Amino acid sequence: MDIKSKIVLISGPTASGKSKFATKLAKKIDGEIINADSMQIFKEIKILNARPTLKDKSNIKHHLYGFLSVKKNFSVGEWLKKSLKKISEIKKRKKVPIIVGGTGLYFKSLVDGLAKIPKISQRNRDKVRKLQKKIGQKSFYKRLIKLDPLCKKNININDQNRSIRAYEVYIQTNKSLNTWFKNTKIHFQNKEFVKIFIDISRDEVVKNLSNRVEKMFKVGAIQEVKRFNKLKVKKANSSFKIIGISEINELKPDKTNLSLIKEKITIKTRQYAKRQMTWSRGHMEDWHRIAPGNLNSFLKKIS
Repeated sequence: MDIKSKIVLISGPTASGKSKFATKLAKKIDGEIINADSMQIFKEIKILNARPTLKDKSNIKHHLYGFLSVKKNFSVGEWLKKSLKKISEIKKRKKVPIIVGGTGLYFKSLVDGLAKIPKISQRNRDKVRKLQKKIGQKSFYKRLIKLDPLCKKNININDQNRSIRAYEVYIQTNKSLNTWFKNTKIHFQNKEFVKIFIDISRDEVVKNLSNRVEKMFKVGAIQEVKRFNKLKVKKANSSFKIIGISEINELKPDKTNLSLIKEKITIKTRQYAKRQMTWSRGHMEDWHRIAPGNLNSFLKKIS
């Protein structure tokens, strides 16, 4: 299999071995790695988000890791702009761009393009979220479909985030989200990509996560959160969503509840992995799904 002329996309749930596989692949095909994980962009956090270490990188160039302050937010559009620039630079060096991570919306923007929707006012954002919370998702969805019937094709009744997004876009622009997507610029043809999803079993995820959480605490997760707290980051910032921050802040001074904290982090990360796998089934149907045990065989087939 010749993939040296392609753009390689590697995704999968957290703790599936994406980064390790990407590094092995980069060595074989002379590639450079671009981060597609929305939590690994922050420079002050590297343990809780399992950012690749210097040793993990194995002298392979890595891009868009740990470059942004936890005090700043970072949109999908900003990631796409930076990634397109990195892809162009890597190709000019006659290397292979390998994009790896678990943030599905990053990959979607790269493959399908990103609609240039005007910024939603804070007033409308608050108004829509308040309404959804007040009447519940099912009633909110019915109102959305009445307002914007086109959304029924693409948005599931249980998808709160996309329902809210579609509603706020319509009241801000008086246009359907579908209409905005129709005018989206596509940056690459589908044939330019090789798409790999690491299809790990639930049992393997559970095992890997338990080991990862233990390792995090051994290498300084508690100290990392203490440093984060000193920065006085606003709770509305996306960096606050990093799993482990709120949990470790519940740790008692005598650490008598340490086991409970570890369990909470493991459970929350497992739930996140489940959401990633569910999202992939709906948005990554044409990706090559490869079990972790078959990754080395896949590497051997590459010329």
